[in-house]
Amino acid sequence: MGLTIEHVSYVYDPDAPLPQRALEDICLTIPEGQFIGIIGHTGSGKSTLMQHLNGLVRATEGHIYFNGQDIDAKGFDRKELRSKVGLVFQYPEHQLFEVDVFSDVCFGPRNLGLPKEEVERRAREALARVGLSEELYTQSPFELSGGQKRRVAIAGVLAMQPEILILDEPTAGLDPKGRREILDQIKELQTQTNMTILLVSHSMEDVAEYVDRIIVMNHGKVIYDDVPRKVFRRCRELEEMGLGAPQVTYILRTLHQEGLPVDVDAITVEEAADRILQALGKEGSHCGQRKGQRL
Repeated sequence: MGLTIEHVSYVYDPDAPLPQRALEDICLTIPEGQFIGIIGHTGSGKSTLMQHLNGLVRATEGHIYFNGQDIDAKGFDRKELRSKVGLVFQYPEHQLFEVDVFSDVCFGPRNLGLPKEEVERRAREALARVGLSEELYTQSPFELSGGQKRRVAIAGVLAMQPEILILDEPTAGLDPKGRREILDQIKELQTQTNMTILLVSHSMEDVAEYVDRIIVMNHGKVIYDDVPRKVFRRCRELEEMGLGAPQVTYILRTLHQEGLPVDVDAITVEEAADRILQALGKEGSHCGQRKGQRL
């Protein structure tokens, strides 16, 4: 059934003389199996909204339903919610604290009271899913690279077997190779398990390539909620919010302005390459026709 967010607002310190609204009248439906990108400039409310979804923060107004149950209702098990809606923070060191990698990933399922064999099975399965080598299992997580720390943090949440995985800037600070490796693993996980994944990101290229749906936030409100291609057609509006479109979109528009008959609707590098080759083929064909006419 997924998550349903109905008219959720959140105010920091509501008793202050000038209370600050971090979220305002958010209404969203997060169905099972979607890969969703959440974008917005710093302070737009992205992370605050994500923290509401697994019960870390309680809404000032409105309701959030997980599988049809109000998470703020009396008697609702928030501990169970946090095992089903997993959140990986932007900085993985905030979630890593055990003496070695394997113990760290075992921590969550162990706290569920599961038998040792089941805890270790889950940990091995989760570490395999994120592509971490077994030779690293006995290392301290604090000796790992930034990309490896991200994988361990994600594995620690996956070991809880969540229905929904929330990733807050999982590629921040990584080089292009490390960023692609992490996102490829996440996409493969989503494809294999049909898990619902929410990816918070500042990278337009990342969300364009990997997600099925984009939610754009600004000043605590949802501004757009649509498939990536339709969202990125609104380049000017996105720029006014401090965002933009993927770089390839701007490159194609420049080529079109310079006279190349290229389709400007591409949002990934692969799509852009295809569009340019198609346009060059058309251009070559037109040139050949004109040359034949002159002859």
